[in-house]
Amino acid sequence: MRAVHPFDDDKLHEECGVFGIAGHADAAAHTALGLHALQHRGQQSAGIVSSDGEQFYSLRGPGQVSETFGNEEAIDRLQGAIAIGHNRYSTTGAPVARNIQPLFADFAFGGVAVAHNGNLTNALSIRRRLAGMGALFQSTTDTEVIIHLIARSRKGKLADRLVEALGEIEGAYSLVAISRSKLFGVRDPHGVRPLVLGQLGKSWILTSETCALDIIGAGYVRDVEPGEMVVVDGGRIESHFPFDPIRPRPCIFELIYFARPDSAVFCRSVYEARMEIGRELAREAPAPADVVVPVPDSGVPAGLGYAQQADLPFSLGIIRNHYVGRTFIEPTQQIRHLGVRLKHNANTAVLAGKRVVLVDDSIVRGTTSTKIVEMVRNAGAAEVHMRISSPPTTHSCFYGIDTPHRDTLLAARFDLERMRREIGVDSLAFVSLDGLYRALGETGGRGRAPAFCDACFTGDYPIDLLDRRDGSAAGRMSLLDELA
Repeated sequence: MRAVHPFDDDKLHEECGVFGIAGHADAAAHTALGLHALQHRGQQSAGIVSSDGEQFYSLRGPGQVSETFGNEEAIDRLQGAIAIGHNRYSTTGAPVARNIQPLFADFAFGGVAVAHNGNLTNALSIRRRLAGMGALFQSTTDTEVIIHLIARSRKGKLADRLVEALGEIEGAYSLVAISRSKLFGVRDPHGVRPLVLGQLGKSWILTSETCALDIIGAGYVRDVEPGEMVVVDGGRIESHFPFDPIRPRPCIFELIYFARPDSAVFCRSVYEARMEIGRELAREAPAPADVVVPVPDSGVPAGLGYAQQADLPFSLGIIRNHYVGRTFIEPTQQIRHLGVRLKHNANTAVLAGKRVVLVDDSIVRGTTSTKIVEMVRNAGAAEVHMRISSPPTTHSCFYGIDTPHRDTLLAARFDLERMRREIGVDSLAFVSLDGLYRALGETGGRGRAPAFCDACFTGDYPIDLLDRRDGSAAGRMSLLDELA
């Protein structure tokens, strides 16, 4: 039996990462490397579509990037100087082959491949309308809705067809697409998901994070702006703003947890942002302690910031085993309980007899936090004080993050004192919403127009949840919920 590791099961998950390159003889190989750098954004499947100017080549498979693109033969099958790639983490249900992106379609005007990161909040409504008009869907992804809308457009150029299609869509998306010779990148008007532009010699790259540029030696040029469409054609790059301008609301959780700490997203260093959040957390919620211990790996930068601000020693009191995959065998409940130690283990030499501040990025269901605290206490910690570098997660996300149903979120069920007792710590504190915005140097918090999407903390959803509002879909609004 294959199951999600319990430490992974109690984390929020990004749905996908995208990468595109135009004008490079080794386009597919560079795309595979880019997807390796973006592996944290999705581990359930990976795919690449390339073009040599005459025809398209596609290779997609389940699992991590190395499972499909880990040999030279696979890359050799993907010919051409233009390619896009995609890592996927599905929102619910087992991933199936027909849902692996990029999706490809042959139109009367030529072939097009599309991949996107995010979630379309009216995709189910559009899908039902199109199906009623005779459209035949081959997958259960919201990305396929974009394909069908492109097909039905009466515009002449692909760029115009894409704009018209996206004009019917509500939701969060960072999208890459290719025709036989052009690369397209589009970011939704709210700019919820990241998309950056890079350059390698005469080649142009579009990708979710700058770490994917670093791995191939490319330089960062700039962020794709919210509501912008970038078109790369024969070495030339064009920029268009086809949508009505809207106040940007990029996802604040990209800076707290999702993006790699060595990336820059939304024009800022992720590592420095997390360090500053940790410093603000220490100012707001000091603890009587001897040592600061991060929950690896996501709690490390905030833990460092906390320790610096609090003038406390920083130690790796929990060691992560990086050679454990996302799944493992669990034939009995006893083995499942022991299985949590496959991924994390307490460092007794650091913890024994100490008053410990545990720093983590979030609490979702609380099951992971409970196990971590138990592990630290069993290693001899005298006191355990937990500090969280995000406000309490009280609402589900509908913009491209796999969030548990709100009824299972610990902070939606209990107040702070009850959460403290459930987790088993001596004290518990979260960075405040005002403090989070202060740390990021932006406006937001109580009584101020937010610079980010913070709906998971506030319930303030900047993009209309159309499928949910009109009753077309219940609960999480994923197409997979209804169709899987």
